[in-house]
Amino acid sequence: MSTPDPAADSGIRGTGVTVSGPTASPWLGILARCTLSTTVVIGVLAVVAGVLEGPEGALSALLGFALVVLFFGISLCIGHFAGKSNPSGALGLFAVTYAIKVVGFAAVLFFLGTPDWLARTWFFTGAVVTVVVWQVVEVFAFSRTRHQLYEDEAP
Repeated sequence: MSTPDPAADSGIRGTGVTVSGPTASPWLGILARCTLSTTVVIGVLAVVAGVLEGPEGALSALLGFALVVLFFGISLCIGHFAGKSNPSGALGLFAVTYAIKVVGFAAVLFFLGTPDWLARTWFFTGAVVTVVVWQVVEVFAFSRTRHQLYEDEAP
């Protein structure tokens, strides 16, 4: 047996969510969420690395984190600036910069070489953990944005 809807004058009905428009520029908000989330996770990982391997382990994990944040942050900044003039094209640029950041990350590692103090396992772990957390937060945050697909009809 179902219950009847509450009366309109009771104040309960009609208090739903109002309609909202598209998210104006989601990229910097996504950047902030991803950076904050990965910073918290890498902080814990750096402490663990520092306890198990010493300062070299902690610095190695932080270096992996820093390189990932640098390259992943660049693509969100490009999306932010391109999205102002061409919102629908921002997604395409975002996808193209994904390939650029992977190549750039590899180029930095290749050209800079490996410092003597670098603990490879903790560097790799820091980078992989940062990528995984970043991608999860980025996809979740992006899924919460609103994108206008069609022009509003003129009244």
